[in-house]
Amino acid sequence: MPRVRPHPHRRARAVTLPPELHQVNLNAAGVDIGAEHHYVAVPPGRDPDGRDVRTFGAFTADLVALADWLTRCGIATVAMESTGVYWIPLFELLTERGFEVKLVDPRQLKHVPGRKTDVLDCQWIQ
Repeated sequence: MPRVRPHPHRRARAVTLPPELHQVNLNAAGVDIGAEHHYVAVPPGRDPDGRDVRTFGAFTADLVALADWLTRCGIATVAMESTGVYWIPLFELLTERGFEVKLVDPRQLKHVPGRKTDVLDCQWIQ
């Protein structure tokens, strides 16, 4: 059954993660890459508007807005997961901007317990 994606103009809702998850890199963001939308999580309290998870489109202007947001949030490292080739433009833009970018193996997320959503995926990656 295909995943139902939220409307692109709706705000992504953050989900509380289990307390046993601890952060390894406090200046890292997680990105769940998709063909049409990218879901991005930053550490709690980093976004001036109080939004720890945001959704961005896949067009160039959207990728620039994503990189600008990460800069405003004080992010230095970005971990991203993608099953296709959709990660390449974002990877190139972020590395050009000086971010340390890590492409993670999507097969590892299959072992994450619970219901998978794009919001949860980007938070687990982060």
